Amino acid sequence: MTEVLNTNRKAELLSTTVEHIDITKFDARPIVDAMKKMSFTSRDLGRATDIYNQMLADKDCSIFLVIAGSTSAGGCMDLYAELLRNNMIDGVVATGASIVDMDFFEGLGHKHYQALEVPDDDTLRSLLIDRIYDTYIDEEQLQDCDHTILEIANSLEPRPYSSREFIREMGKYLVENGKKENSLVKLAYEHDVPIFCPAFVDSSAGFGLVKHQVDRAKEGKPYMVLDAIADFRELTDIKIKAGVTGLLMIGGGVPKNFIQDTVVCAEILGHDDVQVHKYAVQITVADVRDGACSSSTLQEAASWGKVNTGIEQMVFAEAGSVMPLLASDAYHRGLWKDRVKRRWGASFD
Repeated sequence: MTEVLNTNRKAELLSTTVEHIDITKFDARPIVDAMKKMSFTSRDLGRATDIYNQMLADKDCSIFLVIAGSTSAGGCMDLYAELLRNNMIDGVVATGASIVDMDFFEGLGHKHYQALEVPDDDTLRSLLIDRIYDTYIDEEQLQDCDHTILEIANSLEPRPYSSREFIREMGKYLVENGKKENSLVKLAYEHDVPIFCPAFVDSSAGFGLVKHQVDRAKEGKPYMVLDAIADFRELTDIKIKAGVTGLLMIGGGVPKNFIQDTVVCAEILGHDDVQVHKYAVQITVADVRDGACSSSTLQEAASWGKVNTGIEQMVFAEAGSVMPLLASDAYHRGLWKDRVKRRWGASFD
């Protein structure tokens, strides 16, 4: 009887799926233009949108989408996929959670759910429901994601892989077995857009990869490993070849620092002529005063020789509330239609 009640309670809690916003269905240009004439965060967003449009208009600029946090689970997943589908970004640097627990997870046919109520988290644990603020994930479905990562790892030659290489294999898997057309991982594979996750195992992928290594070790067989140094080397190589670059950053953390550090790394490798990132936008709620929560401003990054102080904008806002406006504005202005596809992912073939 208790099992039936728990099953019913779980179904009740997981009854309303998160619907990802479609930036092609509404034109945000009028409201963004109006916000440019306001003050505070509204004007910051207007300038950030202008800078992103400048990136798209600059025919020499390679654009990197940099994601930390849970906006993908919260409703921006299709937004990011649309940017990639329409050649509005040329590379992605993200947390493992954004790529695996959120995008790849939905690519397998699973969903994120709106929390209509938030019961105590011990109750959620007993029902195998994971919570991200007011968003739910079915832990049993997430374990399917873990096992799929294990399956992919077991199918590969036992050697070192960058996260870009492994995520490409994930994209190939979704092309052959996926349940969702609008997956960032799948589209990245199809369009040769590289995705880097510098902290890849800090995600659902970590469980599958650990099991892969433990199982292979027990059998006395070699296993695949992730090469974090290769990540840094490959991304720096793209920066050197790209020349002019722009950053569209959601949140902060490791992805933000990782992409910015490519300039310094290129200099260490003897490329004294490497350009700082010419354009940079960061959307975050991190308080610049705490000094320890990935809250350094883009102006501060300029002191490290990472970004241009002239064409940068901080937007202090919850990204899910402003990214749809910025992305819809850029989509409908259409500057992406004249961009050349760079296909940086193919440069490693």
